[in-house]
Amino acid sequence: MTTYRESGVDIDAGNRTVELIRPLAAATQGPQVLAGVGPFSGLFALDTSRYREPVLVASADGVGTKVLLASGAGRHAQIGADLVNHCVNDVLTAGAEPLFFLDYVATGVLDPPVVAELVSGMADACRQVNCALLGGETAEMPGVYQPTTYDIAGFMVGVCERNAIIDGTAIREGDALLALPSG
Repeated sequence: MTTYRESGVDIDAGNRTVELIRPLAAATQGPQVLAGVGPFSGLFALDTSRYREPVLVASADGVGTKVLLASGAGRHAQIGADLVNHCVNDVLTAGAEPLFFLDYVATGVLDPPVVAELVSGMADACRQVNCALLGGETAEMPGVYQPTTYDIAGFMVGVCERNAIIDGTAIREGDALLALPSG
């Protein structure tokens, strides 16, 4: 095999996917995002004037076998939002506010509308927490994944003040833990 097409990778579908997701990501980005969807890396200018001692907090997560349920139900946007919210919850536990999110979508055969629906859910969830969807990676891997299956992962970076980090060291006997139902 000497070409992507011969190996089962559809470059045209990849380009269509980027065109579908570009406006979704752009709708989450403010002036701190220095490069839109397309480059090999995302650029985010941290406004250090907002913080005395900023600490970056990072998380990587996936949604596991829930992708099978979402795919079977044709509810791709919801699983995209779920992925972002997994990462949001992780950085919140340290006391951080989300700054930006990166996604990874892997599939056997690229289906641009499905990926666009996934990213639509991610973008909606990012907007709800004032977080930029900075970019990501879409990988078409025939032979690794079945043609209609996919997997997703997400990566988030947040920020908090060093003196406001929640790390459990201040927990003492007699402290109360409050639990709230999810919405």
